[in-house]
Amino acid sequence: MINKMKFVAACLLAAGAVSVGAADFPTKPVTLIVPWPPGGSTDIAMRAMAESASKHLGQTIIVDNKPGGSGTVGVAAMAATAKPDGYTVAQIPITVFRLPHITKMSFDPVKDFTYVAHLSGYTFGVVVKKDAPWKTFRDLLNDAKANPGKITYASPGAGTSLHIGMEQIAVREGIKWTHVPFKGGAETSAAVLGGHVSATADSTGWGPLVNSGDLRLLVTWGKQRTKNWPDVPTLKEVGIDMVADSPFGIAGPKGMDPKAVQVLHDAFKKAIEDPAVIATLSKFDMVPNYMDTATYQKFAMDKIGEEKTIVARLNLAKTN
Repeated sequence: MINKMKFVAACLLAAGAVSVGAADFPTKPVTLIVPWPPGGSTDIAMRAMAESASKHLGQTIIVDNKPGGSGTVGVAAMAATAKPDGYTVAQIPITVFRLPHITKMSFDPVKDFTYVAHLSGYTFGVVVKKDAPWKTFRDLLNDAKANPGKITYASPGAGTSLHIGMEQIAVREGIKWTHVPFKGGAETSAAVLGGHVSATADSTGWGPLVNSGDLRLLVTWGKQRTKNWPDVPTLKEVGIDMVADSPFGIAGPKGMDPKAVQVLHDAFKKAIEDPAVIATLSKFDMVPNYMDTATYQKFAMDKIGEEKTIVARLNLAKTN
């Protein structure tokens, strides 16, 4: 009887400890995995959000850059090794929903993440060197049609929205160009500046180089022209009926305590309402695109299905 009472008391103490821990979250710094190299538009935007969210959490958010795998290496590491205690979360690029349909991955986006909040999306565009012979995107397309495979383009990685988008354009236009994958925006801009590729398709990490005149922006991929580069046409305006902005949010490993999820959600929601964060996003033509936890969860499940369809249409789906 005494042993039974001790067992019950121990269980109650353990339950109490868990409850107190959840109520006190966070009591130490939180790690935010950014699955891209330092210096690109995603890294800069996420650091601004982390700094602002830290003020609401009362704890530092440490940014940990883990690039590779088209934005999936860091996320996969979180799914495999992070405890579901709320102290590790990651930016979730759309490649997390797409690549499992293309190749075997170590994670399942349906089962292996706790989706916290949707935050924003990108402005995409295609840039070339200032002295490149192509003055317009149509010039680039015409050259690619006349010289199959000659035009090379950099992207932040195989299976990214930029890679998929450029291949969708190729199919629509009946052209063939050559994809050269990199790990992120800082590398793709360097590649086109150095003449290693003809063009770069990426998010607006190229912005400062376009503004300085070192790169020429040929086209953007949004629904309408951008605020920062209003003279540059959209894909639709050059005759390609396509829009892409690759929305993203944050998530943690599966099984997170709902109380910790709520605390993180609230902190990042306040962060994307912060004028300083909005100003940072604006530099890259990114805007807040908030979804709460339940809405983001549903959005993620829907996107996973949509990406499967797109991958199959481009004949990129894995065969087993």
